[in-house]
Amino acid sequence: MFVNWNKCQGNVWCKLNSVNIDHPHFNSMSGVYIIWHGGDNPRTVYVGHGFIRGALFNAIRNVTIQNYEVNTLYVTWAEVSPNQQFGVERYLINVLNPLINPSYYDPNQIQVNLPW
Repeated sequence: MFVNWNKCQGNVWCKLNSVNIDHPHFNSMSGVYIIWHGGDNPRTVYVGHGFIRGALFNAIRNVTIQNYEVNTLYVTWAEVSPNQQFGVERYLINVLNPLINPSYYDPNQIQVNLPW
C-alpha cells in the first residue's frame, strides 16, 4: 500500500518538539507516525497510530521518547484508515525496529512504502 508521508513547510522533516500540532492540517487526521532521532547514528525511536494530533501531543510529553532529544527528534505521519492502522504499524515496527516498541502484536501486517 502506498501512503503519503508528510513533511513540514519547505519540504523538510519536522522536528517533533516544534511541529505545530494546533494547525488545522491535523483536524480529525488519523493514521500512523514515525519518530526518529538524528545524529551520527539515526535510529527509529517510536512507531504509533491513531489520531495524529493527540499522538504527537503525547509523544512531546513522553519522557522515554524525549530521552532521545539530545540527537534531535523528528516525526513524519501518514493518513491511514482506522481499520488498516494496526497492520501498517506492525509492518513499520518489524522493518524499522524502534528503540521503544509497543507490547502488543498484530499478525496482519500491511506493507507500506517507507518515508526515506
